[in-house]
Amino acid sequence: MQMQAPPQPAAALRIAAVVVTFNRIAQLQQTVVRLLAEPIDHVLVIDNGATDGSGDWLAAQTDPRLTIITSAQNSGGAGGFEVGMRQAMARFDPDWLVLMDDDARPMPGMIAAFRATDRGAVEAVAAAVHYPDGRICEMNRPSVNPFWHRQNFLRTLMGRGRMGFHVADADYDMAGERDVDAASFVGLFLSRKGVARGGFPDGQLFIYGDDVLYTLGLRRAGGQISFVPAIRFEHDCSTYEDDMRVTRPLWKVYYLHRNSLFVYRAASGWFFPLVLLAVLPKWWLKSRAYGADRPAFQRLLRRGILDGLQGRRSRPHAEVLGLALQAKRVGGPAPRNL
Repeated sequence: MQMQAPPQPAAALRIAAVVVTFNRIAQLQQTVVRLLAEPIDHVLVIDNGATDGSGDWLAAQTDPRLTIITSAQNSGGAGGFEVGMRQAMARFDPDWLVLMDDDARPMPGMIAAFRATDRGAVEAVAAAVHYPDGRICEMNRPSVNPFWHRQNFLRTLMGRGRMGFHVADADYDMAGERDVDAASFVGLFLSRKGVARGGFPDGQLFIYGDDVLYTLGLRRAGGQISFVPAIRFEHDCSTYEDDMRVTRPLWKVYYLHRNSLFVYRAASGWFFPLVLLAVLPKWWLKSRAYGADRPAFQRLLRRGILDGLQGRRSRPHAEVLGLALQAKRVGGPAPRNL
């Protein structure tokens, strides 16, 4: 009979952080300093061609645990995480990766807390992500796939909306943990076994949805993901305005809706046509919240929907930026906050 190796002590686990950054030097500085204050073995920063001095600041750091990879062009968060995960596994062979954007970081002591817990057979751990003022960060709220869970499906249909399948506020205060099917790349701990099972994210997605598609794929392949509220992250983001109804900068509207269709198709399977009937009118009505930017929003939304339905992932980012500017060229109002 083959003998199994004894479990590795938690303190001996090799943990590597992957941080993706682009033109947010003030946020990046906070995140790198926070990480290097933790008992972490490696911090790999993917610099997506930043032009705000981030590269010079990173190059001036002397901590040997810090590694920088500079991209010739901005490949978005999705491209950065794909490169970062591949490079971190190849260079460091860690037991666990922990992923985050440049404006997100573990609360003090969280890496040490992760080391102190027995993760057992779990292949990924989703942290509880909060804004700096303590509110729950909605865009990073883990979820279950309602199409895999009848009770959640029924709650969603009965008017609970996204709270029919996302973890509840009360779950953020529980002492234990719970299984989830999808989580964001802000505060996601991913084991070596999880990477072997789930592979790497789709870098073509640029931004949004790459994390949900990846974690759904990991669960579909048999992996286990736990939401552990005792592991806390801070996310100092400003993508949404007006209670999450308005997305800024405007060009993100394209990626948000295109990639959401990829997620809905992967999650719903045969139910996808019915999902379209529910979400497409709701998306179009969101244009009312954009005021003077309404023409630009509608143009980006139309293109995102068409590309999402056609499965197109390769539209150059420069074209997306151009779509956000077309309202001005055709005589409409100039989009704000591009």
